[in-house]
Amino acid sequence: MLRFATILLFALAATWWVLSGYTKPLLLSLGAISLALVLVICARMRILDRETAPYMTVPQTLAYFGWLFVEIIKANIAVVRQIVSPDMEVSPTLTRIPARGKTDLAKTMFANSITLTPGTVSLDVADDHIVVHALLEEMSAPEDFAEMSDRSAWAVGEPDDPHVREGL
Repeated sequence: MLRFATILLFALAATWWVLSGYTKPLLLSLGAISLALVLVICARMRILDRETAPYMTVPQTLAYFGWLFVEIIKANIAVVRQIVSPDMEVSPTLTRIPARGKTDLAKTMFANSITLTPGTVSLDVADDHIVVHALLEEMSAPEDFAEMSDRSAWAVGEPDDPHVREGL
């Protein structure tokens, strides 16, 4: 808990200082009091954990965002290709996609990644799956989302499952 409190303290202090730019002693001391109050509240709520301070996985998350950007570009091309084609065969589909992530943070990352990808929207997040609306039927295959689920769980620091594909 102390490790996460320290990480959260430095992350909040750096964010506050960079965004405010204040260097006057009174404002710095008020900022320090605010940070201490936030840490006390977080400790009392017992939420000082990996999800409150996910800063240990920043390199993994940045690598995931790079991969996700490429996937967004690919999905954009597929959607634009369908829209500009003369026959424009749109086939809306609802499907359940298994979610590998165990924590709320991993499920949220996965659901938001699905929604960011053009042609798909996350509608509901349950314990073990996410309901997805896809614009095209070929975008709704659950196995097509397996890599995204694995990578999003890895990006937030969930331990790798030995059955997960190599190359993450």
